[in-house]
Amino acid sequence: MKSVVVGFIDTPEGHAALRAGIEEARLRDARVVVVHSMVGGSHEDEDDYVSAAEALEKAEAILQEAGVSYDIHEYVRGNTPAEDINAAVTQHEAGLIVIGIRRRSTAGKLLLGSNALEILHDATVPVLCVKARS
Repeated sequence: MKSVVVGFIDTPEGHAALRAGIEEARLRDARVVVVHSMVGGSHEDEDDYVSAAEALEKAEAILQEAGVSYDIHEYVRGNTPAEDINAAVTQHEAGLIVIGIRRRSTAGKLLLGSNALEILHDATVPVLCVKARS
């Protein structure tokens, strides 16, 4: 395994995924590949892009402090996060995906509509789902 792909967004769950990805990469002597995916176009506004850039700067500081090798990719090309993450798995020869998930109500589980579910269904490698610390 050359790398661990981390799906990252600026939420407690995203930061939990980043921390777990760093630990998994250390265990496997692998590179951390951080993927932040935005649809783009009319789905985001200027503030979204500024917030994403600031969040990725914070993530980079965490990675540098951890002393792991890493790549950070911000994709804005109209793909779903699952598509971007799975493309990164292939491109970076990853053996693991790490994503953050949040607690959902019963109704929320029915409407998971989530990127997490799509990632789980489409992944070609194991997926580690982590929750934020309470």
